[in-house]
Amino acid sequence: MKKVIIPLMIIFLLMSGVSIVRAEIRVGDFPQEVAEQFLKEPDGVIVESWVENLNIPWELVFMNEERALVSERDGRIRLIESGVLQTEPYLEIELTAVGEGGLMGMALHPDYPDKNYLYIMYTYRDADGDVLNRVSRFNAKEDSAKNEEILIEAIPGGRNHNGGRIAFGADGMLYITTGDSWNREISQDLNNLGGKILRLTPEGNVPEDNPYANSPVYSLGHRNPQGLAWHPETNDLFISDHGPSGEDGLRAKDRIKQVNPGDNFGWPEKIGYFEDGEYANPLIMWEDAVPPSGMTFYEGDLYVATLRSQALIKITFENNEDYHLESIERWFTEKDGPSTFGRLRTAVKGPDGYLYLLTSNRDGRGNPITEDDRIIRLKIED
Repeated sequence: MKKVIIPLMIIFLLMSGVSIVRAEIRVGDFPQEVAEQFLKEPDGVIVESWVENLNIPWELVFMNEERALVSERDGRIRLIESGVLQTEPYLEIELTAVGEGGLMGMALHPDYPDKNYLYIMYTYRDADGDVLNRVSRFNAKEDSAKNEEILIEAIPGGRNHNGGRIAFGADGMLYITTGDSWNREISQDLNNLGGKILRLTPEGNVPEDNPYANSPVYSLGHRNPQGLAWHPETNDLFISDHGPSGEDGLRAKDRIKQVNPGDNFGWPEKIGYFEDGEYANPLIMWEDAVPPSGMTFYEGDLYVATLRSQALIKITFENNEDYHLESIERWFTEKDGPSTFGRLRTAVKGPDGYLYLLTSNRDGRGNPITEDDRIIRLKIED
């Protein structure tokens, strides 16, 4: 069993030098600390390899029960029909695939197919050669997507920390995660799009009820958020964010956050749990390197794909009020031992009731096998 700190730590990161103070924080009468359980072969889970031989897949979206699209980092979107990967790309983007940059997030219009738009986020170079990110939408036809319309661009990009996840919330708005691109001060700058959660209308406009007037910024103080999910009952927004591993001697501090409009989570001025109320607090913060990527709610539990820790993490909450934790399980890995599938980029709930996982073993940091990269399909029985 490995301990997870569920904000038990007050960690003050001062930019003039690092000062770390630790104190136990209690939520109500209970300390938010649980022991993680490692389940290499979780009970009641049937596993099958669904699609194989992909090139660093990033996102999976379902057009219906028979058709799905998967994005590959080098710029191709592939069509899957009845579980068969089609040879010809559905869409091929001219982009800049550098480091973690390239073709990343993808989403369909919430009213698809009545409004047949496909949204994607990808990395490009501007006229000066700077690496940036943008979000565009295309007309999604039967066998291809055409007619790019750029919705937002000049989002800071780089070899690392691009964020990259996009998704429509229960409010019908488009949410975009952006990273600090190793320029951490921009996360606190409301005039900079990096290190933020952005919120736009499906047409790319700034919603009138955004927390900052005439600004796409929904929340700030993030480092490299790669996951978006909405609670199926409360519609609360959850995100995953990478901690400052390797910066100023700090390790891990990967987090799961529940985000409200205008929340500032403190990066880079502070990271962790704060009593003063100036910054928002994460729900979960690990003291070992996870880091979390794409995630989804499935049957009331939050499932988080992780990269370095090579596990699918199942998070169960006791209630939907303060999201007090009941348990955390790491699936498909042993404590300090091998994993079944390696690095996982995202978890997606399919319209058929299955849970789908994308591996990320060909991204330069994994150990791919013959079938990689691939999509794993899980049937979770009660």
